[in-house]
Amino acid sequence: MKIINRLSFQFKVILIGILLFQMQTGFSQEEKSSELYKTIMSKDSLLFNIGFNTCDVKQFENLYTEDFEFYHDKDSISDKARFLKTFKSGICSPTRKYNYRRELIDGSTEIYPLYKNGILYGAIQMGTHRFYESSAGNAEQAGSFAKFTHLWLLKNKDWKLARSLSYNHQMTSSTAGIENLFDNNQETEKWLKQNNIPALGLGIITDGKLKQIKTFGKLKREVSAPYNTIWNVASLTKPVTAIVALKLVSQGKWNLDEPLNKYWIDPDIAKDPNHKLLTTRIILSHQTGFPNWRSFNESKKLDFKFKPGTQYQYSGEGFEYLRRALEKKFHKSLDQLASELVFEPLKMTDSQLIWNDKVDLSRYAINYDKDGNAYETTKNKTANAADDLLTTIEDYGRFLSSIMNSEGLSKKVFDDMISHQVQTKKNKYFGLGFEIYDLGNENYALSHGGADQGVQTIFILLPKTKQGLIIFTNVDDGYKIYENIVVHYLGENGRKIVDIETK
Repeated sequence: MKIINRLSFQFKVILIGILLFQMQTGFSQEEKSSELYKTIMSKDSLLFNIGFNTCDVKQFENLYTEDFEFYHDKDSISDKARFLKTFKSGICSPTRKYNYRRELIDGSTEIYPLYKNGILYGAIQMGTHRFYESSAGNAEQAGSFAKFTHLWLLKNKDWKLARSLSYNHQMTSSTAGIENLFDNNQETEKWLKQNNIPALGLGIITDGKLKQIKTFGKLKREVSAPYNTIWNVASLTKPVTAIVALKLVSQGKWNLDEPLNKYWIDPDIAKDPNHKLLTTRIILSHQTGFPNWRSFNESKKLDFKFKPGTQYQYSGEGFEYLRRALEKKFHKSLDQLASELVFEPLKMTDSQLIWNDKVDLSRYAINYDKDGNAYETTKNKTANAADDLLTTIEDYGRFLSSIMNSEGLSKKVFDDMISHQVQTKKNKYFGLGFEIYDLGNENYALSHGGADQGVQTIFILLPKTKQGLIIFTNVDDGYKIYENIVVHYLGENGRKIVDIETK
């Protein structure tokens, strides 16, 4: 117990040191042609290509410092003696049934020098590696992959491994072969070109907060997408409208189950008694009976396809109906309500429901079809409750973090929001404004997607683990890269979501 406590303390010190190191700008990553890079890579080869892959234990004994420490996210903490004992009696046991091989992922290695008073004393090596296993008479199978961080120290003119961190272990899945994507910009850009994705924006939420923003690709020729790219996110507008309504409910100013005919009746359905059944709850859970949109043919009127509240039918018309009711009740436009209740409190300064002078066109992600042809940009002058929100990864990440942390929502309203209002397929439901995936063991995900001409967007929230993922693309078929990204960042939960969608 004493050794574990001591190592746990030292591990925290190491992590803090590495984080501080990564924040420094004094020394940059080593070029592949440098002597230090070549030296560390030769040591890596001795350690794994010979030591691990052939079970040559002497390589570990010679390359480790006497106070070597190993930290593994699945198998606790080890000092040198424990590691060697486990290695000999485990994967390198004479009676083992399987042989194991480690492969370093090309392009994943980063090496940084460590100096003291201008004198080189160590190096940090970071990378991603994959493991394979084989048995007599059977072909080699890909196993897990993981990230690693090594602290190498120069001891008496010889390089020794002092600390090893092995983490983010995941089983090989449909992302096999691209494990270093999203962490290796060059590989990610190459992958996006292969899939004809002009630009990609990613937001990673951890511990209930937006922790990473990543953008790849170009807005147009020779103009790289900046971290604060402005995107049209299509139907990701709907959760904003939903939260506007739910915050008003939490404040006691609006009622989920009050008939909306008190405030608004669409002339097309005024003579249909079904309009008296429309409520905010029914609209937010897509049970209005309306089609998604009424026909663009002016002679086609809005009508009910079924009795409200009896089944599911995704409908943008429903959200527009709610917008008109809210605007009549509060004598404010939806963009005013959204600004007061969502954008301003969360400091979402790059988000708006209408085009105005605040939109920085130089940062806007132009929309494309799958063949690379640009669509003409539509600049709407009135707010649509269901579509065309302009925002950034940072702004929308703040919005989603506030939802995950139930900011501005009463417990009763939040519980209603995440409850299964209507089932849409096996293990998938609509709550109030959000799709809900049932992941088993009381775990669930909140999600919503967006799709328009040249727009494919989605987000996923995991409230139990306080994780989240935002994916923005600016092309008709951007959805085709979702699976790899979702599984990469959300692991087993991501795979469950993909399985629900594809089965």
